[in-house]
Amino acid sequence: MNTLLETKEVSKYFGDFQALNAVSIQVPKHSIFGLLGPNGAGKTTLIRIINQITMPDTGSVLLDGEALQPHHVQYIGYLPEERGLYKSMKVGEQALYLAQLKGLSYSEAKKRLKYWFDKLEIGHWWDKKVEELSKGMAQKIQFVVTVLHQPKLLIFDEPFSGFDPINANLIKDEILQLRDEGATVIFSTHRMESVEELCDHIALIHESKKILDGKLIDIKRNYKTNSFEVGLLTDNKSALQQIIKSKFKVAPADFKSLHDDLKLNISLGSEGTSNDLLAFLTSQAQVLHFKELIPNASDIFIQTIQNNKS
Repeated sequence: MNTLLETKEVSKYFGDFQALNAVSIQVPKHSIFGLLGPNGAGKTTLIRIINQITMPDTGSVLLDGEALQPHHVQYIGYLPEERGLYKSMKVGEQALYLAQLKGLSYSEAKKRLKYWFDKLEIGHWWDKKVEELSKGMAQKIQFVVTVLHQPKLLIFDEPFSGFDPINANLIKDEILQLRDEGATVIFSTHRMESVEELCDHIALIHESKKILDGKLIDIKRNYKTNSFEVGLLTDNKSALQQIIKSKFKVAPADFKSLHDDLKLNISLGSEGTSNDLLAFLTSQAQVLHFKELIPNASDIFIQTIQNNKS
């Protein structure tokens, strides 16, 4: 795996409280990496260490194969959950100031800002004060400032907070395009639907420890139960259900249908294939609905946390 960011056995204490316990992650280049966990798990502490806002007590962080150094800040763009714009400053003035802090010249910063302000159709905000903007509008400005210097690594902590669905989808598309153009993204959120849409890899932190990581698709395969949701059209639901129960593990299913069909979740366990099940069902009834039950990110999150409760 071609890795952009790696943490090795990173631990951090605040007094007697251990915020991180030997956390190691590898973030592949040109990926969107979901950093997940409940409130208080240690995600923000790890993000702050990567941004050199605080330092680890033990362990190390590598960026593109080099030990993390102060000058690496120019290669990182960070959008924190707690936003940090100066409310009394004008939008354009503040964006230019923050861009120059990231190493851009005044002229280059202005050129790039014009591109983004035009792209997001926010040019008319240039002379407004931040305090005149809604939360979502201010969020757009901070997003622009985060990505403006074209960093190798982008870190977004709850980037959709304050956005309506239209603007959340707009920013989601921009994040995907930045990834496709070569950026690497660390994405921290509690919105599991966003994890499904965006993330290639994930790591789950719970009570200061990493308890799960890998490619999201591989993790889903590992959590599969070989179960299927089916809808069957029959004149005698009760009799058919008894026949199926004699062969498989069965539970009621709940999904929308245009028909008055028998709705079941059927588990094959470790034996049997979808073809075997489908052949059996078609011999008994008309199959109107047949869908493999694949765990989503939310299911995996909840199950893994419950399995690792202390």
